[in-house]
Amino acid sequence: MAEPIPFPRADETAARALPSNVEAEAAFLGAALIDNRVIEELVTPLRPDHFFEPVHGRIFERILQLLDRKAVVTPVTLKPYFEADEALKELGGAAYLARLTADGQGLLAPRELAEQIYDLALLRELVAVGRNLVNSALDTSESVEPLEQVAQAEAALYKVAEGASTASEAQGFAAATRTALGMIETALLSGGHISGKTTGLTSVNEKIGGLHDSDLIILAGRPGMGKTSLATNIAFNAADRLRRDLADGIPAEKSVGAATAFFSLEMSADQLATRILAEQSGISSEALRMGKISREDFQQLSYASQRLAELPLYIDDTPALSIAALRTRARRLKRRHDIGLIVVDYLQLLQGSGRSTDNRVNEISEISRGLKTLAKELSVPVIALSQLSRAVEQRDDKRPQLSDLRESGSIEQDADMVWFVFREDYYHAAKEPKLPEGASADAATEAKYNEWREEMERIHGLAELIVAKQRHGSTGKVRLRFESRITRFTDLADESMRYDSHE
Repeated sequence: MAEPIPFPRADETAARALPSNVEAEAAFLGAALIDNRVIEELVTPLRPDHFFEPVHGRIFERILQLLDRKAVVTPVTLKPYFEADEALKELGGAAYLARLTADGQGLLAPRELAEQIYDLALLRELVAVGRNLVNSALDTSESVEPLEQVAQAEAALYKVAEGASTASEAQGFAAATRTALGMIETALLSGGHISGKTTGLTSVNEKIGGLHDSDLIILAGRPGMGKTSLATNIAFNAADRLRRDLADGIPAEKSVGAATAFFSLEMSADQLATRILAEQSGISSEALRMGKISREDFQQLSYASQRLAELPLYIDDTPALSIAALRTRARRLKRRHDIGLIVVDYLQLLQGSGRSTDNRVNEISEISRGLKTLAKELSVPVIALSQLSRAVEQRDDKRPQLSDLRESGSIEQDADMVWFVFREDYYHAAKEPKLPEGASADAATEAKYNEWREEMERIHGLAELIVAKQRHGSTGKVRLRFESRITRFTDLADESMRYDSHE
């Protein structure tokens, strides 16, 4: 009969206070050492910090490292790594590793054991959140901000729900490397040009490598440039790609599409839906709003709406949202619909907390910082639209610059990417020479008008996406086509005209 394992015991008070099952941990580790496939077939996202006993966490971490190297893991191959482990020596040293595999009971139900270890770890995290919440609520020594405490508690509870550690400890380089390799694999499988979520625009994807998780992307432009149209196009493209991939049997985690949350503080949900319907049906949004469509157009519209019925695009048109409320709603959407992209239209319409409203620059700084924190917390790209100052209009060259971002330099600082939308035809249209009414124009006026018209024909429908800042690569311009009738941005057919890059 096998000798009973002397299970490690943590402090008795802590053991009574915190949910744990050290025996289940030992049985699971024993099963993994007997049959390494137990780890490969795990459904539960088990991590070393989910183990209550630190020795067990270290053993599990070493098993994962060895499996990553394609090594066979047994008590014998583990032994060299634990000869200097003082905590393991107290349990019998290397002999303890062998005793873990003595009876093999864990092989009867390794998945159930893993689930129990994971669930108990979540309960311990919940206890920690509760204690911190009580302690901070009872501490009145500093300035009391109940709403801020509620927001922090909500963020901590979200992490527990997602299975993340509330301790926010530094992760090992091996874990970071695995994440990086996963991104590189995604880029490879996508044809070698996209490691994040798709924008649906090939030329933009090639320039930026897709929308990367945890990135804050600022999309700015003067009124009339089409920044809401571009954001709507990207939101639709990402959601539609996920819909098509799921229909083709591609799992969501392998798709470059994403369920998308669109926070529209300026336009209503039905206005956004009208834009998307116009884009997909090819009927102008103005004709749709005024009902100037034929029966054939309506039939086409009906087909488009049926096709879009399953679109994983969620629109929140609540006006005057605070940054705290937006983060709360985003967490809820992440939990319910597993959103992979957030769009905010637009940043200056968000509100900060009450204490920063006396200073608009501080308030915008708080909002941009909050959006970056949201991107990191949910591990999704966040596209935030932003206004530009009127300084653009005073220059001969109307192309925006980073200094034109309104009200705060922190927007540029917090952003991982800054994009500007620029349409030269918008400004050129305003320069149209006036021909005299009822009388023939003189040669000079007519020549000037013809020159204006030729230039207008050359640039009509062309747009530039200026990548003014990019942490992941070079800056530069991507030229696109803009169909104002249906508010749609598309790739230019002539690839030679698409790019203008510099490091």
